[in-house]
Amino acid sequence: MFEYINRYNDVYTFTKQEDGSVLWEGEFKYCRFGYPNVYKRAYQQYCKDVGSKGEHPMHIEDFKEQIHEIIYNENHEYVGPGPIAAQYRGLVYSDTTSVDMVDPSGGPYLSTHTNLGERFDSEELKGLCISGFKRVDTGYMIHTYGEFDHLADTKIIGGIINTTEDE
Repeated sequence: MFEYINRYNDVYTFTKQEDGSVLWEGEFKYCRFGYPNVYKRAYQQYCKDVGSKGEHPMHIEDFKEQIHEIIYNENHEYVGPGPIAAQYRGLVYSDTTSVDMVDPSGGPYLSTHTNLGERFDSEELKGLCISGFKRVDTGYMIHTYGEFDHLADTKIIGGIINTTEDE
């Protein structure tokens, strides 16, 4: 178990479970939550609109950046949303069935992909990254993945990535 005391002296405990998840317990009376944006409808409509003009759409990651673009004038005053944002941002919504950030008053602020071992300088939590949160009676169950799990399906041989065992 790892114990964290925030700036208001609230105590939070983090207990690693057998399945690799982490039980986060403490006082969550005053807390902010974040929900992931869903870009699917907006991106589909954008692709349809661009495709109807015979053009190729930008990559989804570039689209996600453009949909949040804000334009300022030379005096750094707000002018308005960028063109992609103005046209498609109304189609982006938050998935309120999935929490991707929890921030109790006074901390700790935790969000998806945070490396718990690095965040808390904890050997017990070393290499565990947050994939999601689930509310439980005493706090949150933090679902995790390993820091290097994305490398599990490949072998690196002499600097060349080999994705099959036979080659």
